[in-house]
Amino acid sequence: MVPARPLTTARRIGFPPVVDERSRVLILGSLPGDASLKAAQYYAHPQNGFWRLIGAVIAQPDLAARPYEARLERLRAARIGLWDVIASAERQGSLDAAIRNPENADLTALTARLPDLRAVAFNGGTAARLGRRALAGASGVALLDLPSSSAAHARPFAEKLSRWTALGPYLG
Repeated sequence: MVPARPLTTARRIGFPPVVDERSRVLILGSLPGDASLKAAQYYAHPQNGFWRLIGAVIAQPDLAARPYEARLERLRAARIGLWDVIASAERQGSLDAAIRNPENADLTALTARLPDLRAVAFNGGTAARLGRRALAGASGVALLDLPSSSAAHARPFAEKLSRWTALGPYLG
C-alpha cells in the first residue's frame, strides 16, 4: 500500500503504476484527486464510479465493496493495470480544469515493459488528450477514450458502462 501523502502544498504527486508483466489493458486517469491522495488509493472518492464500472466489466459486481488491496488483486488477475498520465502537477482541489504545470508520467517506458499489452484506455477527456499525445508513436496497441468515472462527469451509470464494456475484448 502506498503511504498517504499530506496535501499541504498545491503540488500533487500521483501514485506508482499498478501493473504486472501480464497486463493486457492499462487504464490511465489524469491525476488522483484529493480524496484518493488522502486515502493513498486510486479512485477513493465514494462518488467515483470507477470500481463499480470496472467491476461490471470483469463480472465482479461486488468489487467496489471489497478492501482496496483485494480490488487491486482482482484487477491484476483480470490483467488490468492502472496509472495516470500526469506524474505531478499543481492543482487546487480535485478538478482536472485546475491542473497547472503538469509533469507527464513516462507512459512510453511503462508500456514498453508490458509485452502482453493490447489496449490503453483513457478515463476521461484530460487523460485522453494528454495520453494520446504521449503515446502518439505507439503501434500495435489500441487507444480507447472512455467517459470519466468521476461524479463530476454527470452521466448515467448505464451510459458510461456501455462505453466501458469496450475493454472486454482486450481482456480475453
